[in-house]
Amino acid sequence: MAVAKMLPSAAPMIRTYCEIADTARIKGEPVAHPLVLAAGYLSTWLVASIGFAVLTLLVHAFTSSARLLDPVSGLAAAAALLVAGLYQFSSLKQACLTKCRNPFSTLFSNWSAEPGGIFRLGLKQGLWCLGCCWALMLVMFAVGAMNVFWMALIGLFTLIEKQTTGSLPTRVAGAILLVWAVALLVVSA
Repeated sequence: MAVAKMLPSAAPMIRTYCEIADTARIKGEPVAHPLVLAAGYLSTWLVASIGFAVLTLLVHAFTSSARLLDPVSGLAAAAALLVAGLYQFSSLKQACLTKCRNPFSTLFSNWSAEPGGIFRLGLKQGLWCLGCCWALMLVMFAVGAMNVFWMALIGLFTLIEKQTTGSLPTRVAGAILLVWAVALLVVSA
């Protein structure tokens, strides 16, 4: 789920890497294949996915959801939406989003000709991305862990958020999530 949502938003990072690698190649310097960078990035999200799977098991163990992949309801869903909504307004979210939007500085300042170094670059950029998007993944608890529509919608939003400048999309999403959380709290009370 996380890989399917996050790989499309990695396109700017991979494109930036390819541009830097092409310049290095023209100079006759050795260059690692872009798939090595993507593998590092995806490794970060694989580990995060395992964490989300464990969290899913824990949440469903303490809620009344009948099936594991069904949405949680009531307070659990409201809590997930509240955390996600509040995080959209945090300075940590903005810092991570800035790094996600502008991978050039991370890639250029940590450049390596070695595949291991490029893999670590992918891991590092994946961590910035995870810092940017982990709270949005919590929304999946409220809508169902494997809901394809919501996966696609959150993936599209993540791509838009990373491709735009400013904080308007982030703040609008945060406001929507907070209103949704409050509505769930009112209905659940």
